Amino acid sequence: MKAMILAAGKGERMRPLTLHTPKPLVPVADMPLIEYHLRALAAAGFKDVVINHAWLGQQIEDHLGDGSRWGLSISYSPEGEPLETGGGIFKALPLLGDEPFVLVNGDIWTEYDFARLPKNLNGLAHLVLVDNPDHHGKGDFCLDQSQVRDGNADVDTLTYSGIAVLAPQLFADCQAGAFKLAPLLRQAMAAGQVSGEHFSGHWVDVGTLERLAEVEQLLAERR
Repeated sequence: MKAMILAAGKGERMRPLTLHTPKPLVPVADMPLIEYHLRALAAAGFKDVVINHAWLGQQIEDHLGDGSRWGLSISYSPEGEPLETGGGIFKALPLLGDEPFVLVNGDIWTEYDFARLPKNLNGLAHLVLVDNPDHHGKGDFCLDQSQVRDGNADVDTLTYSGIAVLAPQLFADCQAGAFKLAPLLRQAMAAGQVSGEHFSGHWVDVGTLERLAEVEQLLAERR
């Protein structure tokens, strides 16, 4: 099973750190953020990882290389101009193959064990959901037993963690260009094609300097 790490964002809310450093390489407790994912994927038995990039992307390739130091084989999908989540995945599909693959947002930090993810899908996607953080109190979706549905004001919601298993068929009707992933997921949810799970362990959306400090505090407490 292959994995893809989304690493094409500019990280504008983390300036000035990201003015000259791509967000995936911003150090968290002296280690680049993306390296936590690479180590976790390797520990879970993954071998092949695809990374897309745009802003300062050559720095990512130069730093990570072919992935052999983690026992991984890394392929890159350079975008030039960012294609958003959906468009970036669509462009990388030739590198990901015809089987379901793991998707990980490059700007999260988590203790989630990627070995828990299903290798096969009964539908088009499987999402890992987490408790709503303070900065995203409304959440995204609701979990009805093992089925994920679009959230509304009348039900308790959870937040999409940025970790998923996707079937390439989710993108069957898409065309090259910039587009978001969420509308495709909502369409699949309406057809009952999205399963999910609730992860209650440590997870942080490292989108701001404050949340970067939160992760560093968590790591300091573990030492």
